[in-house]
Amino acid sequence: MKIDLSNKLAIVSGSTAGIGLAIARGLAQAGAEVVVNGRTQARVDEALASIRAEFPGVRLRGFAADLGTVEGVAQLTAAIPAADILVNNLGIFEAKGFFDISDDEWRRFFDVNVMSAVRLSRHYAPKMVEHGWGRVLFLSSESGLQIPVEMVHYGMTKTALLAVSRGLAETLAGTGVTVNAVLPGPTRSEGVSDFFSGLAQQQGVSVEQLENDFVAQHRPSSLIKRLATVEEVANMVVYLASQQASATTGASVRVDGGVVRSIA
Repeated sequence: MKIDLSNKLAIVSGSTAGIGLAIARGLAQAGAEVVVNGRTQARVDEALASIRAEFPGVRLRGFAADLGTVEGVAQLTAAIPAADILVNNLGIFEAKGFFDISDDEWRRFFDVNVMSAVRLSRHYAPKMVEHGWGRVLFLSSESGLQIPVEMVHYGMTKTALLAVSRGLAETLAGTGVTVNAVLPGPTRSEGVSDFFSGLAQQQGVSVEQLENDFVAQHRPSSLIKRLATVEEVANMVVYLASQQASATTGASVRVDGGVVRSIA
C-alpha cells in the first residue's frame, strides 16, 4: 500500500512535540502540505526544522497560536480558511486526585482538550463537505474508556472526544468526509520520556526498568508489555487520513497495545 497525500493540506493542532510532531512528520512524508502548530513561534520553528532535517523538500507551514482559546482558533481559521485533513491532537494532562481538582481546572481541561477540537471541526468540516472529501481525526485515549483515577478530568475529556467524533461522523454521513477517533495507550512521548528520565535519576535505575514497572503495575492488561512509540500512533493517523481508509468512519481505533480488554 502506498499512501499519497500530495494534493492535500493537513492541519495538526499541538504538533511541536510528541505524538503531534510524529503525526505532522508522517503526513508530510506521505506528501501532504502540513500546518505545524504550537503556542510559541520558537517551538513551531524548532519543530519545522526537525522535520525538514529528516525529510528535505517536504511542504510545511508553521502557525503559532494557542488553539485552546477562541482567539487562537479565530487566528488560525482566518489565516488558513480551508483544509483537507484536520487532526485534533491538542491536549493537556496532569496527575491530580479527584478531590483536589478545582472548578477552574475542570473547565480548562474541557476547553483545551475538547472545545479546541469542536471549534476547529466546526470551521473546517463544512468546507470539506463542499469539496466532497475530507478527514477529521480526534486524538482520544484508552483513558477515555478506562478512566484513570489519578486524572479523572483528563479521562473525562477523552471520553467526550469519542462522543463528539461519533456524533460528527453521523452528521457528515454520505458527504465523502470521514470522522474517526484514535485511542493511543501509554506512549513514549516527549513528556512521558522526560518524566521517566527524571524518576530514573532520582531512583538510580534505568529508564527501561521504570517503563517496564509502570506497564506491569499500572497497565497490566497490555499485550505488547511496553510503551508504544509515537511513530506507531502516527502511522494509524496517516492511514486514516488516506484515500485507502475511505470506508472507515465513525470508528474508535485503538493503538493501545491491547490495554483495553475488549473484543470489539
